[in-house]
Amino acid sequence: MKKVALLIETSNAYARGLLHGIMAYIREHRPWSIYLAEHGRGDQPPGWIAGWQGDGIIARVENPLMAQALRRLKVPIVDTSAARLMPSLPWFETDDAAIACLAFQHLRDRGFKRFAYCGDPRFNWSNWRREHFERAVSADGGQCFLYEPTRSFSPDDTKQVDDIARWVKKLPKPVGVMTCYDYRGQQVLDACRQLGVPVPDEVAVVGVDNDELLCELSHPPLSSVVPNTHRTGYEAAALLDEMMSGRRADGITHLIAPLGVATRQSTDVLAIEDRNVALAVRYIREHACDGINVRDVLKAVPQARRRLEGRFKALLGRTPHDEIIRVQLNRVQQLLAETDLPLSEVSVRAGFAHVEYLSVVFKKKIGMPPSQYRAKNRR
Repeated sequence: MKKVALLIETSNAYARGLLHGIMAYIREHRPWSIYLAEHGRGDQPPGWIAGWQGDGIIARVENPLMAQALRRLKVPIVDTSAARLMPSLPWFETDDAAIACLAFQHLRDRGFKRFAYCGDPRFNWSNWRREHFERAVSADGGQCFLYEPTRSFSPDDTKQVDDIARWVKKLPKPVGVMTCYDYRGQQVLDACRQLGVPVPDEVAVVGVDNDELLCELSHPPLSSVVPNTHRTGYEAAALLDEMMSGRRADGITHLIAPLGVATRQSTDVLAIEDRNVALAVRYIREHACDGINVRDVLKAVPQARRRLEGRFKALLGRTPHDEIIRVQLNRVQQLLAETDLPLSEVSVRAGFAHVEYLSVVFKKKIGMPPSQYRAKNRR
């Protein structure tokens, strides 16, 4: 039985997701003798690592001392940290470009025309998400306002909320804010509450990681991009298994796409001044998977079809029909990634009358057949 050490913390949802994925791989393939000691993010290397006699390691290499300790070992190692302190190792990380684009589109779909990013410049992944979010906003013709800390704050320094509050106060409103992860999102919500700024009407906030406890305990509950940590851990374990059998994988990079956005109250708003368009969008998002069409929308929100389509194009950049399809396909993607339902049942639940039509539309819009998407994004 192979002996594998996991240098992965259990204190946050992202890392626990990795561990669940690793556990799923072990259950489906061959048993490993696992060593998982209590370990915090960024901790110094544990004393036992120098004399450890094992076959492989999956680690979050978060600081130079950990990297130095691991370099001395003659065993296969897979890195799952964005710090990228050991470029020679195979590396698994979230696709930060896809995460930022999802967050932007989520806010853009709610009609926001002003955007802001609240990150933590200490971390690569935060800076990468900021760059991609700025790029998405710029490509849409908008401006992105960035939070720049006035000084260095420790992780538990309550004064950072005051610093963020000063930044939020200056933002033009209404504004859609992406935060680098859920904890920063919670801080932005705390800052808004401190200022008396209504969320989500004036400031809508979306985080990253979908840490359900943290998101639900935020006030109001925090929307969040959902990374596919299960798949990340599973594929990291699969590669380590191959490496322990002799495969070389020096420096290989694997970027894992997110699953979607878990929408909660912090972004449950439509920042669209045209009331008819706002009502039509809300009707579509509530009923698209019931199999509605544009005629049903016009019955719910009576007006001339040409006028509705013109206002949709002007405000959202797409037609009412496009919006119906977009909502349906989002539901299809969720069902493919999170369930084992056959495609015929997925089609029914997403409001498509014919599974053949679903397959054609899905491939055209998503760029791959539903079966390939499911294989690539299974949790």
